[in-house]
Amino acid sequence: MTKRYSITKDVFEKFPEFRRGVVVATGLTNPAAPADLTAALRAAEAALPSVLNIDTILENPKITNWREAYRSIGIKPTEFRPSVEALARRVLRGEPLPSISTLVDIGTLVTIRHLLPTGAHAIDHLKGDIELRFARGDETFVPFGTDTVEHPAPGEIIFTDGDTVMTRRWTWRQSNHSLVVPETTAVEVNVDGLPPFTLSEVQAICVEVGDLLVKYCGGAYRYEVLTRDHPVMDLID
Repeated sequence: MTKRYSITKDVFEKFPEFRRGVVVATGLTNPAAPADLTAALRAAEAALPSVLNIDTILENPKITNWREAYRSIGIKPTEFRPSVEALARRVLRGEPLPSISTLVDIGTLVTIRHLLPTGAHAIDHLKGDIELRFARGDETFVPFGTDTVEHPAPGEIIFTDGDTVMTRRWTWRQSNHSLVVPETTAVEVNVDGLPPFTLSEVQAICVEVGDLLVKYCGGAYRYEVLTRDHPVMDLID
């Protein structure tokens, strides 16, 4: 049965220049990260202070774009930091990012290298179609690492499998539901671009992600970029 991936019209009405690259990869393995992948992550961390300073981080458009987007839908970015900002701040404080697994580390590497949110979701056991949309408030969310059931605030942007929330506050926190684990064999990786990122830049980063997945995890990949003119794609045939 075909499963679909969509972004609702009202998200694009609010953010018409938002582009979400979706890299779908199957036939994967997910071992501990090899030495050269870890070295690439450390190199990206080492390079970050040359383009971003902890004292001027809020002047960088790749950070402020997400803070402004959060504020526009009622999310306080000082209370709920966008994932790209949270990771960048850790690196700039001199905290090496932990190696989790090959699949997870690829997303972390690309996030730090390009300063845009990039994250993998396991799709081996999806219940139905998945969607990026505004929350009603009655959906369920179990944060990564807990068994506590939460409900999103009405009007926040959520990523869902039916009414099960996979990510709250757009790019803020992932749930247990789509967590990538050592046994994961299929993922979709979101590559989220707000201006100043262009469509061609998002496309190029999708190719980079896909090539890293094949190099380190095997399998095969394809990608599409969801936009206001192309808001729906087939995820699994």
